[in-house]
Amino acid sequence: MSGINNMRHKHKDQKPEQIWDFGFRPDFVKLANFGFPILSGLLLTAAFPKIGADWLAWFALIPLLFALKDCSVKEGLGMGFLAGLAHYLTLLYWLVYTMQIYGELPLYLCVPLLFLFAAFLALYAALFSAALIRVCAAGPHICALMIPILWVSLEYIRSFLFSGFPWELLGYSQIRHLYLIQIADICGVYGVSFLIALCNGVLFLGLLCFGKKEWQGMRVSKHFAGGAAAVFVLAFVFVWGYGKWRVNTVDKLISESPSLRVAVIQGNIDQSEKWDPAFRNSTIKRYNDLSFSVKTLQPDLLVWPETATPFYFLHNKRRTEMVMNGIFRTGTNFLIGSPSFVRRGKDDEEYHNSAYLIFPSGEVAGRYDKTHLVPFGEYVPFKEWLPFIGKIVEHVGDFTPGRKGDTLKMGDHRVGVQICYEIIFPPLSREMVKNGAGLLANITNDAWYGKTAAPYQHFSMIVFRAVENKRSLARSANTGISGFVDPAGRIMAKTRLFEDAALTRDLPILKEMTFYTRLGDLFAMGCVMLSLLVLSMCLKKDRMSNPM
Repeated sequence: MSGINNMRHKHKDQKPEQIWDFGFRPDFVKLANFGFPILSGLLLTAAFPKIGADWLAWFALIPLLFALKDCSVKEGLGMGFLAGLAHYLTLLYWLVYTMQIYGELPLYLCVPLLFLFAAFLALYAALFSAALIRVCAAGPHICALMIPILWVSLEYIRSFLFSGFPWELLGYSQIRHLYLIQIADICGVYGVSFLIALCNGVLFLGLLCFGKKEWQGMRVSKHFAGGAAAVFVLAFVFVWGYGKWRVNTVDKLISESPSLRVAVIQGNIDQSEKWDPAFRNSTIKRYNDLSFSVKTLQPDLLVWPETATPFYFLHNKRRTEMVMNGIFRTGTNFLIGSPSFVRRGKDDEEYHNSAYLIFPSGEVAGRYDKTHLVPFGEYVPFKEWLPFIGKIVEHVGDFTPGRKGDTLKMGDHRVGVQICYEIIFPPLSREMVKNGAGLLANITNDAWYGKTAAPYQHFSMIVFRAVENKRSLARSANTGISGFVDPAGRIMAKTRLFEDAALTRDLPILKEMTFYTRLGDLFAMGCVMLSLLVLSMCLKKDRMSNPM
């Protein structure tokens, strides 16, 4: 016992350098400290599909926060970067599969490219960590609030910076908890991210208090830890109570609203066959047959996936006729994905990734052109600097983006179409609903991802577009996952991967405009403004304390 007491006295006045000081050798502790950020990254990934242990999100950041508690700003950058790298390497591992199988890149290039992309995304976690250490240097009392504010700020910036990549933001992990996610019709997905990050911060402060540990050399009092816990409980109860009330309200609106019977077709066309001329006729036949199989259910709208027609619709006469014959035979409205082009001049053509709305008579009622294109998939950014990198999508030229907010009119209703990963960008859905869309449709070709976690991750994010705008959403994916989500965020039905399928459901058409639809990401922008304000105050304080 005397040895332990001596060791305690020895460390009592020593400046804290490690997270834990229980007598382990310093080199072991230092090695363990690097493991904490990596653990956070892995826990974050496990909260999302395929693993889908969503409960992990509520404490996944705690190991990283422990790693930061005695770090300098510079060291915090490194710790955050490690956490981000571990998270994005394991979350986006499927990029290697896609680049190797369909981009035809060798493995020795695919892996470094994944590392490069993951390293870029990891910079957000690095900035979060460094900024947290700086703004909370005055004491742990500000941590509970600044953890969620900084986290949401960087999620929001990630949604648009350099074209944006808001893939699996923290809030997306909670799609199974209907009452928790209703706050998205006010704050967007960022409101749920805020609540989860707040929980992480409050738990972290509680552990510091209980373990008598310090944040940057300062203790957390029981009074403050208890107060922070009370704030979180109140926030959680408010969000849960609002969610319960909102679901009941939406259910009442659904019962009083008109509906459209919508069918989604999953053709299950292997990507290696999709653009092969030898399989194009059989592809059209499969879609026609699956469509005809639901004729007796009398759908008002039948939805085919992205580029379901592996040719230029309306330009290839023989194959266009095959599609039209299927439409006449089925006798309903069709929404089909197809590549398209517009000839502007003799040597000037614009290519689009499009969706056509076709009436039962064969009249083309409208066309939507994809607005948010996939970098290195539908166009090559910085081509002048990256001439050796081509596109994964098989096409003769870069696609041209369409106009944001365009909707397709079908009788008394308007349909807002998002093609492929456009669905992960909340403003695109918002603009369509503001432009009159009563139904959202997502068409995609997730065959690129095989049986990896990507199709499950992609599907998880569509739920929030329905909740944010209180609109029904129909999704048609070539190889899956296809399905329907109601305006409250319930998954009404979905297919399995790699099966031929035709699903039909009655979808309620609501007209209500939510707070989020009207005003957008005010909550997230408020977090950014607060973050900038606090950071500027810290920088001003630094200049005053260290004059030139």
